[in-house]
Amino acid sequence: SVARELAVLPQAPTAPDILTVYELVEQGRFPHTGGLRRLGQVDHEAIRRALLDTTMTDLARRTISELSGGERQRAWIAMALAQEAPLLLLDEPTTFLDLQHQLELLELVLHLNQTRRTTVVLVLHDLNHACRYASRLVVMRHGTVVADGAPTEVLTPALLREVFRVEATVMTDPATGTLMCVAHRAIPDSALAENYQCE
Repeated sequence: SVARELAVLPQAPTAPDILTVYELVEQGRFPHTGGLRRLGQVDHEAIRRALLDTTMTDLARRTISELSGGERQRAWIAMALAQEAPLLLLDEPTTFLDLQHQLELLELVLHLNQTRRTTVVLVLHDLNHACRYASRLVVMRHGTVVADGAPTEVLTPALLREVFRVEATVMTDPATGTLMCVAHRAIPDSALAENYQCE
């Protein structure tokens, strides 16, 4: 019952290499089919949609072992989408993806949020992607929340210094109107310590 409401994709999922992409994506329907694993028309439609959304339809009959790192990641995301849960948790979903597929995936996530009302929680290290696609940022350091709010409230040069140890400029992206940051240099921990002592 929990899995019907919550789909989770961890950072480094594993599955037997002999599974085909289709068989992997089928696993996303398990919360709906139960132990009998009898797939109906609704299940096959959900699998088809997930493969289409992740551009994996042409690779559906390939085994996991035949895929590149990016293709594997997209296959796992397709499995999570096939689950059709209203809450989706994705841990570093853009790992192994080239820039084109990163943007396609994030556009898909935004589409799910806006059209299907799916609540999506993403763990991302790319701050520019986070600011562009998220309506809310939660910034953590050593397991503690240090900032929480809209990107325009959260992303500041001071936060980038404190949390990410970089000197950076925060500006508006002329193409999207969202915030973006340009990092200039890393700040050694010793330099930060000296600044705190001075203050």
